[in-house]
Amino acid sequence: MGCRLRRLVWLPVICAGLLTLACSSDDGPVYEERPVEELYNSAMNALLSDNKDEAVRLFDEVERQHPYSVWATKAQIMAAYSNYLANEYDEAINTLDRFIQLHPGNRDIAYAYYLKAICYYEQISDVERDQKMTQLALESLEEVTRRFPESKYAKDASLKIDLTLDHLAGKHMAIGRYYQDQSEFLAAINRFRRVIELYQTTTHVPEALHRLVESYMALGVVTEAKATAAVLGYNFPGSEWYQDSYALLTDNDLQPEDSDASWISETWDAVF
Repeated sequence: MGCRLRRLVWLPVICAGLLTLACSSDDGPVYEERPVEELYNSAMNALLSDNKDEAVRLFDEVERQHPYSVWATKAQIMAAYSNYLANEYDEAINTLDRFIQLHPGNRDIAYAYYLKAICYYEQISDVERDQKMTQLALESLEEVTRRFPESKYAKDASLKIDLTLDHLAGKHMAIGRYYQDQSEFLAAINRFRRVIELYQTTTHVPEALHRLVESYMALGVVTEAKATAAVLGYNFPGSEWYQDSYALLTDNDLQPEDSDASWISETWDAVF
């Protein structure tokens, strides 16, 4: 996920077309008082012409000049969308937060929460960097699915939650591998355990189990190594990670073996 994440955002119904009134020229002074329909149409024209900065300015002008009109509310969320397209995520989030606070019952409120989540999601960086944005994206996406489970945004939010969890798990794996390479096995075990305990549905689980086997063996904690290998073999029998764990044990005249005293057995049963 180090590369730019694929953008998938629905434009609200309010963007489906321009107002029925004809658009007039937008050559006047910035603060010239203009009819709301004219301003809104000019803003939409700017957006459709890929002039995002001008679109933001004009949508803001709709709200400034006609704060009590129905188009002011629509212009507010459209300004946020225009900022999003321009990769001005902070501005978009600030506008969306204001929209959510002022218009909690608006028909486009689900979209506002969703677009806010996407603004965080598209700022997710590679696993070597700080994952603050990843955590914010996760929290915002979960809020979409919790508040609006029947909305058209919930399904996409759920898919992105899975990708976000996978990314967070990947961060723990990267740190765990580093500790393991430095022979700091207890610190490595703590990271790999977090993947098992917090991110059980991610793609990193088989490797995390294998790395635990390696770390336990390095520390001479044979019972935990055998129990972890048993869980790995039972749940991912065809995995290359199980093959590596099995080879590591058999090279030391050991076999995978479940143990009720092991934390892995208790955790795995509780989760799965």
